Amino acid sequence: MSPVTPPTRRTQRQRREETRQRLLDATIDCLVEHGFAGTTTQRVQERAGVSRGALLHHFASKADLLAAATHHVAELRLAHIRAETDGGALHPEHGLALLRTAMSGPHFLAGLELWLAARTDAGLKAALLPAEREVGAAQRAVISDIFGPKVAARDDFAMLCESLLVLHRGLALTSVLREDPAFGDQMLRLWAERFLTRFT
Repeated sequence: MSPVTPPTRRTQRQRREETRQRLLDATIDCLVEHGFAGTTTQRVQERAGVSRGALLHHFASKADLLAAATHHVAELRLAHIRAETDGGALHPEHGLALLRTAMSGPHFLAGLELWLAARTDAGLKAALLPAEREVGAAQRAVISDIFGPKVAARDDFAMLCESLLVLHRGLALTSVLREDPAFGDQMLRLWAERFLTRFT
């Protein structure tokens, strides 16, 4: 009879990381379900199943928690795109479709809701800015991977990236009230005709 291997005990660091992960996931779920106004630290704490002290140990303020959660979602989106590119350039249509998938849906809208709230919330704005700068740099790197070095070498590559990201954000916001699902595809095709043909 084979000896039973005792379960490996988690280290304190692993337990801390698991708690942090639960808090981030609970925050995103609350933003998706209840919006910014309905996402309270009490609701996040209860959903994550942690104590008040555990929440404050990881995040000193609600703004810090919200910024970390949106950064976490952005990193997951970027990781998905990196896995799809696998280090090589994609066909422009495939690349645009991949970006659209990553920059749409309820989780992306949850992040947009925070950006809008930051307009009148100085604490939230201060917490979001560093994370957004980091994510923005990562997004430009991913776009470079998608369209290849020839596009990335253009002098106005940064503007190309920004125009594409702004377009995706606008499509995500207006999709809430828009009835035509094909509109987004038409806009992206127009963007590709106006920009990619000039940069390839």
